[in-house]
Amino acid sequence: MAVISYKCPNCGGDLRFDPAAQNYKCEYCASQFSQEELEKANPQAEKQTDAESKETEQKDAEGAVVYSCPNCGAQIVTDETTAATFCYYCHNPVVLQGKLTGAYEPDLIIPFAVPKEKAVQSFLQYVRRKKFVPKDFFCKEQIEKISGIYFPFWVYSCNANGAWNGIGERISTGYRGDAQVTTTQVYELERRADLDFRNLTRDALNRENRQLVEAVQPFLLEQAKTFSMGYLSGFQAEKRDMEKEDLRESIGQEVRNYGSQMIHGSIREYTSVQTRTENVTIEKEDWKYLLLPVWVLTYQGPDKKRYYYAMNGQTGKISGVLPLDKKRVAVLFLAVFFAVFLILLTGGYVLW
Repeated sequence: MAVISYKCPNCGGDLRFDPAAQNYKCEYCASQFSQEELEKANPQAEKQTDAESKETEQKDAEGAVVYSCPNCGAQIVTDETTAATFCYYCHNPVVLQGKLTGAYEPDLIIPFAVPKEKAVQSFLQYVRRKKFVPKDFFCKEQIEKISGIYFPFWVYSCNANGAWNGIGERISTGYRGDAQVTTTQVYELERRADLDFRNLTRDALNRENRQLVEAVQPFLLEQAKTFSMGYLSGFQAEKRDMEKEDLRESIGQEVRNYGSQMIHGSIREYTSVQTRTENVTIEKEDWKYLLLPVWVLTYQGPDKKRYYYAMNGQTGKISGVLPLDKKRVAVLFLAVFFAVFLILLTGGYVLW
């Protein structure tokens, strides 16, 4: 597995993608580079092959994967779906190229647009508006753990044909003289439809933390860019562990349901409609593998439950499941209880 580290051509420092400037910034000399300049300065990062990289990868008995940092030689331990991370010793950002090559190379990526400073500021504003959140959930040490992570998604588009046949009835009521007359008109109905579905998304990570990205949907998919390894520098990334075949049945059923609703929505002005035959056939499919940006902060409470804060790294949308400081709630309850008790006691409403 190739371990890639992007270096500044001016000083040799680490290059990281800067969401605010939408280019690459050196952590040491503050030089900035475009995508083209990054690739020109680091041609080896795009050319390493899986065969050349196997020397840098080891697996332990429990399935964790161990890599050698190209900067300091320290060992980096990750799980099998991690595609970008940091060296815990020299803090060098590394991209694990073999995780995202061949069949696993993404087609598209939405780069981070929200910088870490803004993500932290929004987090503090969000949490401080919530009462009874434990202070250690937003202490300095906890905030420093906020991480920018790219999550894997499938984007599905297709063309479909819809065919529907049925009977429609129009019932009207009138009078002939003093007699009320009901008239029923019966129609043979048929519908044909060419349906076009674009950008249906499916999470490609079959793990508990998939809720982090689902909670901050939607993303602006029209702003996706052609994937480049450089966008991962300075962030973490997950590799998909769900394939198209795992999702084809459910997303196909969703398309058929949508198609059916669209056809039925075109049948109006009838008192009642009865379906004889109905069929939505998918003719052409297109799958794209996409990485989406999310700022994430997790916290394990005293109850051993995992709580989280997540921000859409493109739009800034926020979601979270926050812990509750039960001691603070109990103190407030007792304070309110005794205050009300004293008021009632003073007013003579308490009977002994």
